[in-house]
Amino acid sequence: MRIAIATDAWLPQVNGVVRTLAATVAELDLRGHEVELITPARFLTVPMPGYASIDLAVAPRFTARKLLHAFAPDIVHIPTEGPIGWAARSWCLAQGVPFTTAFHTRFPEYAAVRTGLSVERFWPLLRRFHRDSRAVLVATPSLEAELNARGIARTHRWTRGIDHWLFRPDGSRHPALADLPRPILLNVGRVAPEKNLDAFLALDLPGSKVVVGDGPDLAMMRARYPGVHFLGTLEGEDLASAYRAADLFVFPSLTDTFGLVMIEALACGLPVAAFPVTGPSDIIGLKGYGPDGDFPARIGCLDPDLSTAIGRALGCDRKAAAVFARRYTWQAATDQFLSALSGATGSKVPSDSAISALEPA
Repeated sequence: MRIAIATDAWLPQVNGVVRTLAATVAELDLRGHEVELITPARFLTVPMPGYASIDLAVAPRFTARKLLHAFAPDIVHIPTEGPIGWAARSWCLAQGVPFTTAFHTRFPEYAAVRTGLSVERFWPLLRRFHRDSRAVLVATPSLEAELNARGIARTHRWTRGIDHWLFRPDGSRHPALADLPRPILLNVGRVAPEKNLDAFLALDLPGSKVVVGDGPDLAMMRARYPGVHFLGTLEGEDLASAYRAADLFVFPSLTDTFGLVMIEALACGLPVAAFPVTGPSDIIGLKGYGPDGDFPARIGCLDPDLSTAIGRALGCDRKAAAVFARRYTWQAATDQFLSALSGATGSKVPSDSAISALEPA
């Protein structure tokens, strides 16, 4: 299948959207699909207001159309509602080429945090963007139900995966956490208003708080919370070793659609404490169980009172957390992605399991 992916989020950005797309593209390449990436690197860009590390394409419509026309895709996947996403959507509608979209980011909530306007002011724009999509890919059941209730239909499940060779319970522990007072409470993610870090960092708790990540509020947060250990961005084995060295992963976000860092933490044997909202509720479960409701050991705790969730989650089973996380693979996630695209084009694409069955022993 010839698949164009038109995205405003791509390397060198560091976030869950980019990690998901990069892993999916790698898996698509292994399966023999032709993928054309239309990213900010192919356009004149300017820094996004409030996020200097994120580049936005300037007037991408002409170049996006030229690139898409030259590639002649069977289908276009549009994962972001930014300038490139809108340009690709316009081309698809004009040319009659099917396209799918994804709901990675709670743009209305993020925009409301940034502007002070009501979140309801931004949902009509999102409904328009996804209206003609053949499939709107969503990561969790609760997000799917919410979007359907808000008038965004034709949703299709697309979960996430991780690299299990990297995120595993055995391995080194990051030296920066070695001598900190216990328990060590870790957060990984963008240091920005929409991540709700204050709800975690302002708590009076024993032990040490550690934050891994960069973002527009990093300097301000360092000044506001001098007792917190801010390590900046970590990647690869450095990031995995930070997960392993901690006692608990704390995820205070109220706006994430999934929270890829949670399953990275779980895979390293690190239980999770979070609010009972979309993402954590679908992964950890309201009573500390998995999304299928069949996991016998608690792997985390959700509570409207984050300090209560933290206290209870510290007693969770690290071994069970790592076992539970094994169900999240990029192979299975890519099967779901291709199922959505093949349904949108009317073609049949074999799953990874089907391909594996055909390979010689």
